[in-house]
Amino acid sequence: MKITRDNPFEKLTPEEKKRKLYETQKQTLDLFLARGAISRAQYEKSLGDLTEKMGYDKR
Repeated sequence: MKITRDNPFEKLTPEEKKRKLYETQKQTLDLFLARGAISRAQYEKSLGDLTEKMGYDKR
C-alpha cells in the first residue's frame, strides 16, 4: 500500500519551483547576515552569485 500526501511543491511549475528555491536561499542568507554569521560583503557576494546563477536580475 502506497501512502501519498499532498505536496504543494509538486504542483508548482518548474519556474515557480526555481523561484521558491531562490527565495528560500535568499532567506537563509538574510538570516546569516542578521545573526552575524557572515559579513555584509559576504552577503552581497553570495546573493549576487545566487541571483546570477538562477538567471534573475539584481534587485
